[in-house]
Amino acid sequence: MASASPASGLPPATDVWLPVPPDEIDGLPVGPGYRFWDGAAGFPADPERCAFYVVPYMKGAEVAVRPLRHMTQVRVVQTLTAGIDHVAPAVPGLPAGTVLCNARGVHDASTAELALALTLASLRRIPEFVRAQQRESWEPGTHPALADRTVLIVGYGAIGGAVEDRLLPFEVAEVLRVARTAREADRGPVHGLGALPELLPRADVVILCTPLTEQTRGLADAEFLSRMRDGGLLVNVARGGVVDTEALLAEVATGRLRAALDVTDPEPLPPGHPLWRAPGVLISPHVGGPTSAFLPRAKRLLRAQLTRWAAGEPVEHVVAVAGTQGR
Repeated sequence: MASASPASGLPPATDVWLPVPPDEIDGLPVGPGYRFWDGAAGFPADPERCAFYVVPYMKGAEVAVRPLRHMTQVRVVQTLTAGIDHVAPAVPGLPAGTVLCNARGVHDASTAELALALTLASLRRIPEFVRAQQRESWEPGTHPALADRTVLIVGYGAIGGAVEDRLLPFEVAEVLRVARTAREADRGPVHGLGALPELLPRADVVILCTPLTEQTRGLADAEFLSRMRDGGLLVNVARGGVVDTEALLAEVATGRLRAALDVTDPEPLPPGHPLWRAPGVLISPHVGGPTSAFLPRAKRLLRAQLTRWAAGEPVEHVVAVAGTQGR
């Protein structure tokens, strides 16, 4: 589903809750009452008057859904993340017809940059160089390059496409693409998830960009990992729950696989967790999205979505509609 709109212009409730001060977003449409709320304990206004709710960014699921049970007239729930797993469980309790939109396009550049950075850092053994520098130890050697490698992108949407954009200048041998359903893309075929068993043994690097859904939870399990090539690298910039942590620990412990993880399960990774010291594992603290590129793109998205909504036109990036589950 690509779009949805109010039945006739602005609904009776016209408050818009924003996690960015409204005076910092140029070009917002006149008419709605803009309220700034970034997850504080108190609400900025009566939630029942909220018609368009923008979820606070990176504040966790509890904050994200806290006001929703009071928003009896909400029509649009807009996340500032590509994934909507932190909000999706609340959708069945929303007024029928309320649309949930994700932030498609906002994080493509930042997340793809990090996917490439993690891939290069792990292949070229950058963490080992940093540790050697701290020891003042000169440790030369020959290490894998990204050039001439086959890369499998699991979750070939906007972010997956942006990852491929950044891979191609590095002279990779081949890019394999997997999404929920098979299709043809400009650069070649996109395989369905059912093709993973035959594609995994062909890849030197597997990059996970897929949303976390019931279909993808635990997707990278023991069987998935066992099909990866010896010496293969798993890069996760999706959600921690896409990977079976215990299965991954078993593989990296033997040295057969390496991993570069921007997300983990559990998250945040607690002190003492074996992933911290697992051999061949590089961890970043879920920083794929929050970069200097985020805010300008988030503001553009909000301005465009609110302009459409206030004019009674379809909003974009609709990923769920309340009252339609199970139909």
